[in-house]
Amino acid sequence: MTVGVNLASVVGPHPDGAIALRADPDREITYGQLRDDVARLRGGLAARGVRRGDRVAIVLPNTPDFVAVYLAILGVGAVAVPLNPLSPQPELQRELAAVEAGTVVDEAVVGELRTAEQQQQPPVVDLDPDDLAVLVFTSGTGGPPRPAMLSHANLLANIDQILSVPEAQTAQDRVLGVLPLFHIYGLNAVLGTALAAGAAVVLAERFDAALTLDLIRRAEVTVVPGVPTMWSAWADLEIGGAEAFSGVRLATSGAAPLDPTVRRRLRERFGVKVVEGYGLTEASPAVTSGLGVDAPDGSIGRPLAHVSMRLVDADEADVLVGDPGEIWVRGPNVFTGYWQDQEATAAALTPDGWLRTGDIAVVDDDGFLFVVDRVKDIVIVSGFNVYPAEVEEVIAAHPQVAEAAVVGVPDPRTGEAVAAYVVPVDGAQLDQDEIVAYCGDNLAHYKCPIEVTIVAELPHTPAGKVLRRAVG
Repeated sequence: MTVGVNLASVVGPHPDGAIALRADPDREITYGQLRDDVARLRGGLAARGVRRGDRVAIVLPNTPDFVAVYLAILGVGAVAVPLNPLSPQPELQRELAAVEAGTVVDEAVVGELRTAEQQQQPPVVDLDPDDLAVLVFTSGTGGPPRPAMLSHANLLANIDQILSVPEAQTAQDRVLGVLPLFHIYGLNAVLGTALAAGAAVVLAERFDAALTLDLIRRAEVTVVPGVPTMWSAWADLEIGGAEAFSGVRLATSGAAPLDPTVRRRLRERFGVKVVEGYGLTEASPAVTSGLGVDAPDGSIGRPLAHVSMRLVDADEADVLVGDPGEIWVRGPNVFTGYWQDQEATAAALTPDGWLRTGDIAVVDDDGFLFVVDRVKDIVIVSGFNVYPAEVEEVIAAHPQVAEAAVVGVPDPRTGEAVAAYVVPVDGAQLDQDEIVAYCGDNLAHYKCPIEVTIVAELPHTPAGKVLRRAVG
């Protein structure tokens, strides 16, 4: 068995005095300080009995504590389960139960781990490359969210793939870390890649367009990874001139297509060119990039190194250039499956290792890819995937609801938003506010419907399944 791999070692080779993290307003943490803190936290976890393979949930915002705890969990050989700290308690409890997490680290627990009585600080555990590193909730090709299993080899491979791209992050960069660290984009494509490169990560706990724009200027940020809603919010700001992005050498967007109008306004106002890429949780996450290849506007670029890609039709045959096909991906960054869900894993992965993404793309004569549609039922709100089945399940649990259907609707601020069509039980009197409030008690805010329509019935397939595409 090959040993000696651990994602936590990405912080190992960098100079002690180099800045690893910066937390607003002016707190700086060096790589030496980060390594020391991570070692203490490894000791605290070990003192609590956390061992190799145990699932440890992280319920923290984008702070240095999150980074240190994450690396400590990996370092003791346990499995990190990052969760949204703003999720309501019922949603967190469902996720904790799904992964059977034995330990939950929140802000109170971090302090306890640092002060735990311990005789020694255990070294980083040598692991097999295929050992599980992270469980990240996603829904794959549809259905309720389920934990995707990402190994140390998966995550390290994707870091290497991203860093092999021309113009990639270097030790001289300061990288904006406002994308949520419980999301794989923020966790590995931003944090993991920056730490591996020896760059400094400028952390922000939440996105506020004006405040974050000021942070970019004050912290002299050079790399800005974002999602379309962030770029749209900056383009719409009434304050801030071209100097805001004057020090930024690299601006990227992912998670959803970037509106061409937004791209144009960013160029005119800030002089910044935003380069798009494509990825998904199951690929750790990056699959393609427009960096270093002079990709045309609207293109997600070309596949990363060591990523094989096919565009296939409904018969699983390769399509011709210019014809739409579902993106299939294979490579060392592709996940090993869904936690304790063989059926979902088999639906996502072919027997020979191809990941069916559910997204439709075309490729032009120059090899540039363009996403044009998606197969799976999914709503993308501010770059976050919302799975209709999950929201429908919550709404249907309301005692006065007989059935519900959830779809996506265009939204100028978030790209898409959630809309629900609800059938009440006989004789029940329901209104929009009641359903929205009920969802707010059980789901993260971005998953809650902004529109609720009370209907007498919903369309169904011959098999009795709600036909979402016929709703509305």
